[in-house]
Amino acid sequence: MYTNSLSVDKYEHPLINRYSSKEMNYIWSPKYKFSTWRTLWYILAESQQELGLNINDNQLTEMKENIHNIDFNMAADFEKKYKHDVMAHVHTYGNVAPLAKPIIHLGATSCYVGDNTDLIQMRESLCLIRNKLIKLIDVMSSFAMKYKDLPTLGFTHFQPAQLTTVGKRSCIWLHDILIDFNEINLMIKLIPARGIKGTTGTEATYLELFDGDHGKVKKLNELICNKIGFDNIIPISGQTYTRKYDYKIICILSGLAQSAHKMCSDIRLLSSLKEIEEPFEKSQIGSSAMAYKRNPMRCERVCSISKYLMSFTNTMSSVHANQWFERTLDDSACRRMVIPESFLSCDVIVNTLINIMDGIIVWPKVIESNIKRELPFMATEKILMQCVKNGGDRQELHEAIREHSINAGIQVKQYGEDNDLLKRIASDKRFNSIHSELNNIMNPLLFIGRASEQVDDFLNEYISIILENNKDVINNVKINNINV
Repeated sequence: MYTNSLSVDKYEHPLINRYSSKEMNYIWSPKYKFSTWRTLWYILAESQQELGLNINDNQLTEMKENIHNIDFNMAADFEKKYKHDVMAHVHTYGNVAPLAKPIIHLGATSCYVGDNTDLIQMRESLCLIRNKLIKLIDVMSSFAMKYKDLPTLGFTHFQPAQLTTVGKRSCIWLHDILIDFNEINLMIKLIPARGIKGTTGTEATYLELFDGDHGKVKKLNELICNKIGFDNIIPISGQTYTRKYDYKIICILSGLAQSAHKMCSDIRLLSSLKEIEEPFEKSQIGSSAMAYKRNPMRCERVCSISKYLMSFTNTMSSVHANQWFERTLDDSACRRMVIPESFLSCDVIVNTLINIMDGIIVWPKVIESNIKRELPFMATEKILMQCVKNGGDRQELHEAIREHSINAGIQVKQYGEDNDLLKRIASDKRFNSIHSELNNIMNPLLFIGRASEQVDDFLNEYISIILENNKDVINNVKINNINV
């Protein structure tokens, strides 16, 4: 659904206008970005004062009071004049903080605000995605527990195989999500700030400002990084922090997209089998031509946007590989697009997954009907073993089952009839010893192995601790209705 602010005479990015959340959009908005630049300039000046530079309290007060007072039109005019976004905002900031104008950006290079802000935005975005993943894990674990005992056909090569349960299959999806959650959690802890590094990463300008005092330069770096909330500082760099961090972070997001794509592909296939369907709203139209259709558009959207997100790893690997010496600017344009769009895409994916799993529909009777068509073939091994235990000839019985199976398959495939394998066995005197037990042998629960127990073990050992430690997060994460 397009917003009221839609401009009809220029391109509008679908991630912003159609799909992603307000929270993620705000993190990557100009307001957030440039107010963070001003916060970094204020912190730099404050820390420089603490270490003895001639910066007075009135200058700091003026800077602090105008962090959010940004004239974006003025900044745009300055950028047209100077062809430099950072200097445009230095002058714009100085216009509302004239006392501080002489010391804004003192000793810094553009990457001081640019790179540190990128890292702040990525960390904040990772935290937002992590919290939404906790909500997703909660919804998926409830689904798995609810359907842990419901037998369903397993598939290998998308051909009917041994039975599993609906809950067990969903735990396979959840396990992938858990891997992604753990990687995001780890990256949040490890992501470093750039801090102050200077034009080629040597901190030469800061050393000059502090009259050759190496200790003060190191302390300045620590003060700034601590004030912006980072436990880790990049130990060494050129002008920019190594773009390998960008690549690593985008790879984590790509991994989550892979998990989502696999999960939603499975649901799309199950939807075709009419066993499981994503939510479908009362007035929703599945097809403009075929009114009866209930297309799995949410899952298809997840798969589509996941493909888009997964493609960004190639771009970011190239960005890192082509950073000449201490820096080049050929990373700038693509990073402006790829990094925000990666997080916006990931946000859409997680929001939509929560929506799907919170309203997913299971049709047990259809699942049961599909099992009944295939279970007789799967039960033949049990029938054979039981007959042999009762004194039958294994080779003779095996040949009989083979003949009956072939003929039953002909009925199904050639004539479109029901699977009559059990009727054939029930009327064959060679299987007299198990005729009275056939109904018991055909209980689907006898064919699911430890699927139910595996669900219990997985949820108890790996998932419950996450949910127990994040009850507040689960209650506070709100997902808006998904545009269809």
